[in-house]
Amino acid sequence: MTPEQVITSTLESNELTYQDKGGGRFFVTLPGTKKLQTNCWLIVAEHALLIEAFVCRQPDENHENVYAYLLRRNAKLYGVHYTIDKAGDIYLIGRVNRDAVTSEELDRILGQVLEAADGDFNTLLELGFATAIRREWAWRTSRGESLANLQPFKQLVEED
Repeated sequence: MTPEQVITSTLESNELTYQDKGGGRFFVTLPGTKKLQTNCWLIVAEHALLIEAFVCRQPDENHENVYAYLLRRNAKLYGVHYTIDKAGDIYLIGRVNRDAVTSEELDRILGQVLEAADGDFNTLLELGFATAIRREWAWRTSRGESLANLQPFKQLVEED
């Protein structure tokens, strides 16, 4: 099977939402719990399968600790690693030899993308957006708005 056939078969067997953009480019939506979804590109190039997933925008604050966290996490990731773009936005990227693209390997890598993006999401928000979270909490509280999706960050407000 070609890498494109392996990708299509794997995405469909895992019931993942995707768009085949043609030319070996697939836009995949991975469902999450903390980060509701992670959008991931799979691009079949001449010698490799390229993986790129957006994780979160550039942190508002505490950049040094955010980037230190990402570097430490890189040591534990399989097939992908954290990087930032010119704007400072955070991505997971990877490269797999084209000949090594199997359903099992693709499943393992997509699982790692999801585990990292979803699993690290709240930590990245706590580290890089604490002030904005506190401000949002105060604004919602003052208006009697729901705090349901801010509950994972309650400790940031209680610290004050």
